[in-house]
Amino acid sequence: MNPRRSVLSSFSLISLVGVMLGVLALVVVMSVFAGLERNVKQRYLEALPHVLLMRDHRMVREEADEAISMVKKLPNVESATAYVADNVVIDAPIDQRPVDFRAVDTSDPVQVAGLEKLLDKKAYPGSSADLGIDDRVVISSLVAENLHISVGDKIRLISTRNVREVMRIFKSTERPPVREAFPEVWKKISPVLGSGWKVDGDKTTLTLAEYRETYAALQAIYEDDIRQAERDKIESILFAMDESAINETDGVFIFPAESRQRIETSLAELGVTDTEKMDAEVLKSLKSLVLPKEVEVMGIYPASMMAATPALFVPLPLAQDLAGLGDSVQGIRITLTDPYEAENFKAAAGRSFDPDWTWHTWGEAYEPFFRLIGQQRVMMYFVLIFIMLVSAFSIMAVMFTITIQKRREIGVMKSLGASSGQIIRVFLYQGMILGSLGGLLGVGLGRIVIAFRGELQGVLRIFGFDPFSAALIGSDILPAYNDAWEQAAFATIAFLLCSLAAFVPAYFAARSDAAKSLRNL
Repeated sequence: MNPRRSVLSSFSLISLVGVMLGVLALVVVMSVFAGLERNVKQRYLEALPHVLLMRDHRMVREEADEAISMVKKLPNVESATAYVADNVVIDAPIDQRPVDFRAVDTSDPVQVAGLEKLLDKKAYPGSSADLGIDDRVVISSLVAENLHISVGDKIRLISTRNVREVMRIFKSTERPPVREAFPEVWKKISPVLGSGWKVDGDKTTLTLAEYRETYAALQAIYEDDIRQAERDKIESILFAMDESAINETDGVFIFPAESRQRIETSLAELGVTDTEKMDAEVLKSLKSLVLPKEVEVMGIYPASMMAATPALFVPLPLAQDLAGLGDSVQGIRITLTDPYEAENFKAAAGRSFDPDWTWHTWGEAYEPFFRLIGQQRVMMYFVLIFIMLVSAFSIMAVMFTITIQKRREIGVMKSLGASSGQIIRVFLYQGMILGSLGGLLGVGLGRIVIAFRGELQGVLRIFGFDPFSAALIGSDILPAYNDAWEQAAFATIAFLLCSLAAFVPAYFAARSDAAKSLRNL
């Protein structure tokens, strides 16, 4: 290890430090990367359903309760509750902002416990997950900081569904009345429903062709963007037409006298509607339509820009109200005892339900994000292993220098009968020692850096340098995870690279001519 027999070989020391720094960088960076990934997954699993069970329509509460009772009987299910998610506009004192929200069934202790885990009561004193069924919410730190919201503040929530309804209503006020917006259709249906009735005794009839053509035309108008007052009148006509009875033998629909009277009355009212009067009634109803919900902020949880967690957690009844669902729900939220078994659970549970049920696992919902993390992880491996390769080339250069300095000694050993293998082992052992010490020191120092990462961050913040802010990672201390097997692999890779780097110059040294080496040629 000391080619010039000095107290300390600078060549060997530089090589050792190079290997150590390469392993140190791998250990620290990959531990932090693993910690960030686990932190993001933990936030997803605490805040969002592990499996989401849905249908192609809203489920009334009775249907949802029946599905929940079936799901709870399945293995690995920790809880199953109603699921509601939508968007609202937060109206804070300084600004407004559209955000997403998720419902929390406060009768489910698992959901409440998961929400409690998200809270950071040290950073946000007074935070609580006690939402009850009142107008209380838990808000993310990103939104709270941007809108200057604190625990205990009152904010207002405006449903975006209301906003969409307002826009639909305003667009309808810009249109002419139905009789002018659909002139061709109006010319066809007015005579049929006005004077086209055939009266035979106490029977009032329409032919099959007239009925079907008129009904289809009215249905098309009803589904268009028209004023609500006109929609109500057309709906009244359609209901009255549904009360008729078909007589296939005579090819007619028979109407009760009362139904015919309602049809003619509604048709006459549509013929003289006043747009200004209807629009005035619409504008009066808007105040109650967009009336915001005032809620109290019960807690703030530390959110991360890396994890797309909801901006608001609200009680289930409030969520249903904001989403305009009434007593319906959008799906069933399922929490598993082992969330990493979600795919197996989906495959097994799918056989117990009808095919029209749709299962969504948390891995599927965020697959692009986790695939991106995996690709970044692989790229970091490549980049950092190249650092170790540079260290290995440095060792190779040092070993070539040492073999040149030891040419006389090599010549003497060969003259005394040393084999090429013995010569190779002399220099190979040197590379193995450097690789072993560099790998072990790198892993040890890396674990020390990880253990004191909070203190190191504090020192950096003193100088105004904070590359890992709480807003980015969701916590004051950089998350990290020490994977012993992975770090052992890093040390092994360093050992193998250093051994290979020492073998190449040792091989060429062993092939040198003994006589030339003795003459130092």
